[in-house]
Amino acid sequence: MVMDLVPPDAAMPSVLPTERLLSSGKPIPEIRAELRRIHDLLNAVSVVALWLCVAALVAIATQWSRWWIVLAAFLLMGPIHVRFAILMHEAAHRLLFTSKQVNDRVGKWLIAYPAFIPIGLYRRGHFAHHREEFGPDEPDLAFYAGYPCRPADLRRRLLRDAVGISGWKNFAALLRATGSPQGRRTAGPILGIQAVLWAGSWLATGAWWAYPLLWWLPWMTQWRVLNRLRAIGEHGGLSKSDDRRATTHDVTQHLIARFWFVPYNTGWHLAHHVDMGIPWRNLPKLHAELEAAGYVTSELTFRSYLALWRAAASKAA
Repeated sequence: MVMDLVPPDAAMPSVLPTERLLSSGKPIPEIRAELRRIHDLLNAVSVVALWLCVAALVAIATQWSRWWIVLAAFLLMGPIHVRFAILMHEAAHRLLFTSKQVNDRVGKWLIAYPAFIPIGLYRRGHFAHHREEFGPDEPDLAFYAGYPCRPADLRRRLLRDAVGISGWKNFAALLRATGSPQGRRTAGPILGIQAVLWAGSWLATGAWWAYPLLWWLPWMTQWRVLNRLRAIGEHGGLSKSDDRRATTHDVTQHLIARFWFVPYNTGWHLAHHVDMGIPWRNLPKLHAELEAAGYVTSELTFRSYLALWRAAASKAA
């Protein structure tokens, strides 16, 4: 049986507040203080490890440039771009490092700009998303609306992502932005970092094609597919409500999904929307609190992302 995207009222019992959770679902101050602790050293390791993965993939693909090795590196760069986006999201919430200065500099220059993201604009739009999902200032409504749809409609959207049509719109917008002083302040550093990455990879490997094939093209194609699938898994087909359970999906987390498109605990997205001040490492703990309180129920939870996508593409022709 295909679950509906919109949960029934019976799946969202009124159980709050409890001794440990407030009426909003946020933990009481004593518990929240611990859950809000940012792990600076571990997050620094995560950032360094991510860049080491990029370097390793590029080095392997260019050193042993057999087609199947290059293809494997290209495919693995999709999940790499997802990781950059999720760490950027954490930095946008100022939850990556306890020092605001370190958080913003690392988030901007080592994460967001390499991933083609103007983090200042993203932060403003994303906070509007958190203030009121599906409200008038919702920046990502195009990703969430229109579901459930026909299977052919979802295939068409994913195909546009996979062949670079969606990606080109974003990249062309960056190029056009350089035509004005304000736009250059936003797009200039991003394009400048891309030039540094291209030159650096070329000098380090002797392969001019390393950057466009293993960095730019996966961002233009794979990342778009993975980003759309993740967005559907987070809010697809839902609508405005005061209850976070009616605006954000809950999905059982599995290893393959966590590797490909919901790393760094981002799959515990309902917990993130209940309390956006909780760093990514502690989201599973908050989710466990919500489950223990009866706020998150089995009737509310999709057993997998595949089950959710089937519900998203269940509309009859």
